[in-house]
Amino acid sequence: MASRKSPPARSAPPAAPKTVQLQEKLRSVGLRSTAPRVAVLRRLERATTPMSHADLVDALADQGLDRVTLYRNLNDLAEAGLVTRTDLGDHTWRFELRREGRSHATVHPHFTCTDCGTVACLPEEAVRVSPARGLPKALTQRAVEVTLRGLCDRCD
Repeated sequence: MASRKSPPARSAPPAAPKTVQLQEKLRSVGLRSTAPRVAVLRRLERATTPMSHADLVDALADQGLDRVTLYRNLNDLAEAGLVTRTDLGDHTWRFELRREGRSHATVHPHFTCTDCGTVACLPEEAVRVSPARGLPKALTQRAVEVTLRGLCDRCD
């Protein structure tokens, strides 16, 4: 009787952080741990693309959080360095959780579809700025936000 090979083991998706871990993260940057802040961090942890304030209002509506509370908490989280706030040129702030040890730990480029408005995070190595004559020094000496625009695969 021939033995059957078991399928290759798949790595499990990363476990969502427990409430205690999120509370510790808030306290480590000097913020009080409140239910709205924990809810925002938990939702951003699950996000695969940057989320606007309106996206978060919709996503957290069932938890009874009002728009103003969410806005203030997003600003507090951004000022504390737990969340990045980016304007991709459409005058809408989008928020992402800073993830240690992953590409979202630093500023990274984004792609915005000019037709449907979809926003996608790009790997840092997708865009390189090379020093060249006449470029501002900030391009090579500091983190610079880069947004690419065009048609996404669905709209192309």
